[in-house]
Amino acid sequence: MSGRAKLTLFAALATLLTSWSLSPLVDSQAWLLQAGLLLIVQSAVGAGARRVPLARTLTVAAQLLVSLLLLAFLYAGKGESTGDGPLAYLVTDFGALFGQGVRDVGEFAIPAPLTDGIKLLLVSGVLLIGLLVDTLAVTLRTAAAAGLPLLALYSVAAGLSGGGDASWISFLLAGCGYLLLLLSEGRDRLAQWGRVFGAAPRRGAADSGLASGAGGQATAPVKFGRRIGAVALGLALVVPAVLPSLGGGLLGGTQEGDESGSGPGGTITAVNPLVSLQSNLNAQDNRVILKYRTNNPQQGEQYLRILALDEFNGVKWEASGRPLIDVPERLPDPPGLGAPVRGTATEVTTLINAADNYTQRYLPMPYPATSVAIRGKWRFEPAGRSLVGDQLGRDRFQNVQGAEYEVRSLQLNPTPQQLQRAGEPEPAIRDEYTKIPDNLPPVVAETARQVTQGAKDDYTRAVKLQDYFAVNGGFRYNTRTASGTGPQAVARFLADKEGFCVHFAFSMAAMSRSLGIPARVAVGFTPGEKQSDGSVNVSMRDAHAWPELYFQGVGWTRFEPTPRSGINIPDYSRAQTPATQPSAPAPLPSQSAVQPSTAPTGTPECPPALKKLGECGAATPAQSAGPDDGLSVTTVLGWAALVVAVLGLPLLPLLWRTRLRARRLATGEVLTAWRELGDAAWDVGVAPDEALSPRRAAGRIVDLGRLEPEPAAAVHRVAGAVERALYAPPGAEVSYPELAQDVLLARTGLLESADRLPRLRALLLPRSATRISWALSARWAAVAGAVSARLTSLRTRLPLRTRG
Repeated sequence: MSGRAKLTLFAALATLLTSWSLSPLVDSQAWLLQAGLLLIVQSAVGAGARRVPLARTLTVAAQLLVSLLLLAFLYAGKGESTGDGPLAYLVTDFGALFGQGVRDVGEFAIPAPLTDGIKLLLVSGVLLIGLLVDTLAVTLRTAAAAGLPLLALYSVAAGLSGGGDASWISFLLAGCGYLLLLLSEGRDRLAQWGRVFGAAPRRGAADSGLASGAGGQATAPVKFGRRIGAVALGLALVVPAVLPSLGGGLLGGTQEGDESGSGPGGTITAVNPLVSLQSNLNAQDNRVILKYRTNNPQQGEQYLRILALDEFNGVKWEASGRPLIDVPERLPDPPGLGAPVRGTATEVTTLINAADNYTQRYLPMPYPATSVAIRGKWRFEPAGRSLVGDQLGRDRFQNVQGAEYEVRSLQLNPTPQQLQRAGEPEPAIRDEYTKIPDNLPPVVAETARQVTQGAKDDYTRAVKLQDYFAVNGGFRYNTRTASGTGPQAVARFLADKEGFCVHFAFSMAAMSRSLGIPARVAVGFTPGEKQSDGSVNVSMRDAHAWPELYFQGVGWTRFEPTPRSGINIPDYSRAQTPATQPSAPAPLPSQSAVQPSTAPTGTPECPPALKKLGECGAATPAQSAGPDDGLSVTTVLGWAALVVAVLGLPLLPLLWRTRLRARRLATGEVLTAWRELGDAAWDVGVAPDEALSPRRAAGRIVDLGRLEPEPAAAVHRVAGAVERALYAPPGAEVSYPELAQDVLLARTGLLESADRLPRLRALLLPRSATRISWALSARWAAVAGAVSARLTSLRTRLPLRTRG
């Protein structure tokens, strides 16, 4: 195997080993095999292009083109595009899947499920890094610079994954891959020098810089290179560990600096679980993360609650900073719970098992819990009644991963009459939980007043708000809607009338506060799916958010504004009389939209996300795509033509020279090959001089082009063939089989000897392209001469005809 082939192999290996650092970001490593295979194909294309040989730019272009075609054929058709035909299959669907992958990256929590979109991003990212490494290390012969894209890939992966034990393995793999690449390049360079400097090889060893002594011992430069690599890798691993001032060093994990729970004065600070929640709803593998058994006779009403978001600043809902205390043996009574409701409550026991891949710091449990039995270091936050994992060490916190715990809780059953007769909330509760920011759009409060018009108590207002979202407001459930949280997010949701549980919960809580009803948002899981053995499975798609409204005598009470199948409206919040249709505060999404029925699952139009979740019920006839559904083929063709024109015009001189060179060398004629050699020298700045003999012209090209001995010898061989063609007797053979190879060898030597900018100009803007203007000028002169001669001939003939 040649030195360049080995370098190609080790460049691909270094990229693949560094790509392992991306594995903690997703829950499956199946994409690595596909990325490795495509990387091998891409490297093989580069090796073949360099062997032809093609210009460096064309080599990279060939690798990029083949990689794009492979990705398109592997992933096209998996996106949610409305286009038809092969163009849509290869372009529109491919682009749609790429965009979906970008959205999935922003939605899913780490480790994310391996969706088609995320898989496309991972594989294409590895191919891009592999192309950069191959270009730098093999095409441009600068293996040291190839460490930059490798470092970028590792740094991004380590930063996103947060370090940990796996980052040591990732760093070792990436470092070894880079050192192997450097060693391969060093051995290749030594082979080009001939005899090595240092200790002489032992008897029987080949007289080469890559030779090994008897017994397989490496010569001095090779052993020295290995020692340098080992020392560098060792320093990179040891120095961060022995110098505390460097923190975690290259391998240090990210800290959860905003969440501290140790000590009696510890607090739980702001947490934004929206992205994780939406990613769980969109999960395709639907992993089971919790299993539980309960003696609750109303298992369908038992939600597993994680935490409460009680602070709304107009930009987002979050959990405010609260003091943490040790977990008491018996949890205090929930705030606002009166004796009448407490007397009808049932105390139930739930035994919960968390999956090994579920690493939540907040303990899921029914609300309101009265006692919790769990091992580990946990803290209790009284206001939100949440259990939070305590700090175990530097960058380590207690979490629910693999835990088995028992929760005793109250199953409250308030009646509508009790809620309707609820008294005024406590001043502290009212003041804190009815705050609304100044930047909240006025349409939120205005819509709340319109929807609750005629209601005489807070309970009736809450029910009307719930029914507005869940029943008669024309809202649709769609987990693919962007979970924006800016000041205008609620207003946009009220206008678009499409979203998932976060939008419904946040909007109802904000509107309730605008009406003076204390409100917050709870995040957790719906009751899950009961199994044949009596246990209940809770999966990622059971993640949910719902509003909690405060009623004196009952406490924090769950409402359900989300129109999603499988979610039941609580009995105590069902309207006692038919709700009147409120005046619509915002237009419907489109004039063609039909009025929704009272059942959330009966909407004629099922969003794509619900189809994936299997919540659409019976199949509905496909509706015709509107004029705004996706990009038309004509639009795609237009944009593609524009992109091709913008990218292709600068490459026209390069393509012209490549085609002209191939045509000239294919003829096998000496004089034509000599002209091509002269143009190649002209491209790098050696202007042609027609007054010189072939021998002197060859010497001039060698001197001004600063050619190495081998390409210089090729130039002189071509010049000798030219002299024989000019001065040999008729019938003598002047051509030779290696003529084309010598011209290409000389051209390669000219390009390698030139500086970077002249080399780029020689490739992209070759000086010999002036021949195009010369040819056009000559063609124009010939055409003009022919036309002039024709007109002159006509003028001379016309008088003769008049005389006759």
